[in-house]
Amino acid sequence: MKTRSSARGEPRRLGNVALLALMLCSVVALSFIRGRFAPIVTSAGDAIKSEDEAVAAVSKEAVNIDAGEGADETAAEAAAVEEKDKEEGQPKPGAASAKPVCYETSRRSDTCEAAGDVRLMGNSQTVYVDTLDREWKTKPYCRKHDTFALSHVKEWILKPLPSGAAPQCTVNRSATAFVLSTGGFTGNPFHDYTDVLIPAFITAHPFGGEVQFLVSSYKSWWVNRYIQIFQQMSRHEVVDIDADDEVRCYRNVVVGPTFHRELGVDASKTPSGYSTADFRKMLRDAFGLERATATPSGDQWDIRRRPRLLIISRRPSRGRAFMNERAMADMAASLGFDVRVGEPDASTDTAKFARLVNSCDVMVGVHGAGLTNMVFLPAGAVVVQVVPYGRLEWLARNTFAEPSAGMEVHYLEYAVQLDETTLSEQYPSDHPVLRDPMAIHKQGWNALKTTYLDKQNVRPHLGRLKNTFLQALKMLPHGRDD
Repeated sequence: MKTRSSARGEPRRLGNVALLALMLCSVVALSFIRGRFAPIVTSAGDAIKSEDEAVAAVSKEAVNIDAGEGADETAAEAAAVEEKDKEEGQPKPGAASAKPVCYETSRRSDTCEAAGDVRLMGNSQTVYVDTLDREWKTKPYCRKHDTFALSHVKEWILKPLPSGAAPQCTVNRSATAFVLSTGGFTGNPFHDYTDVLIPAFITAHPFGGEVQFLVSSYKSWWVNRYIQIFQQMSRHEVVDIDADDEVRCYRNVVVGPTFHRELGVDASKTPSGYSTADFRKMLRDAFGLERATATPSGDQWDIRRRPRLLIISRRPSRGRAFMNERAMADMAASLGFDVRVGEPDASTDTAKFARLVNSCDVMVGVHGAGLTNMVFLPAGAVVVQVVPYGRLEWLARNTFAEPSAGMEVHYLEYAVQLDETTLSEQYPSDHPVLRDPMAIHKQGWNALKTTYLDKQNVRPHLGRLKNTFLQALKMLPHGRDD
């Protein structure tokens, strides 16, 4: 009986405990529900705020996740920029407190932008802006680390507009003022386009012509050479700003152009995706060039049915000249080319030479500024760079090989061998210039330039060069159906 009585009483006690536990859980759950949802009932604004904070937290986490493997590298770069800014006393690019923002647009260029009451005094290279709270200094030329080039570029300073003695406007313009320099290495076509003209296009294009070029270190002969290009980029006159006595007033100013790459525009960095192809179209409009593509004439009796080959000629005294130019021309003619020879120099009419280049389908030249004329070739044409002896492939690649893709032209390379260079006539066979070019490279740019660029002429082997020309022919649409 005792045992049975115990068995019956245990379930009763367990049931009471379970009931008590259930009641306690109900109270806790009710308290939680009231605490969790009270904001929704009592204050919709607080509830929305709580939700926004939660979304923000999730978004922040998502950004951190997206950073992935590049997070450490990005953080290191940011830290380096921040440290550099501290050293120079300048806020980081894009800092809201700085007007204008003077920032590094590339390893080669700095750009300053300001908006407000802009008053520009060219003869003192000074820009006053009412929105500034400090001074900024810059040299508006795209070789910021080249001390020799910058020694020929004047420094510009941007200052807060003085409240009491502000210079009075003598000229007012609605266009954006754009200050750039033609100091540095201008006069060499490669530098003309790489350092000034293409960066000017990158910077000016978004303004749709409503930009005025204010040229510092002005060279009248240089501006006249390229005036058609400036007239395509702007509806306003070009100003020799250093010699200007006016107080020119604008609402916006840009000091210093933006650099992307050698002889090119990086479409991924432009506001609307414009590219090197757009720059080349602008050149065709500027100089009235007829051919956008290397397409032969539809008339089978037209001489233009034959592909035209242009040899860029140089005087032997300048170095990098073809010593067998006539034989090269005859060989190319035997392959069916209509051959032209041109020697561009400082006195060459740019528009006239641009039209000659644009009429050609293949252009061949030894590495040098003359190959810059590839900017005028029609799309689908071929440029052949003859690389002088001396392990200069890296120089050829950076200057003309890589830019050719953006220009939509085919690229071929002909490397000069030891038996094709006049250096073999100037030095004994065991000399380091012939046997160990890298030893000369290690002596620095001046030694390299003097030895392999200034003192070397070439005599390409006609059999080897013929193969290159035949390869160029296969890339062209001419005569494929004949």
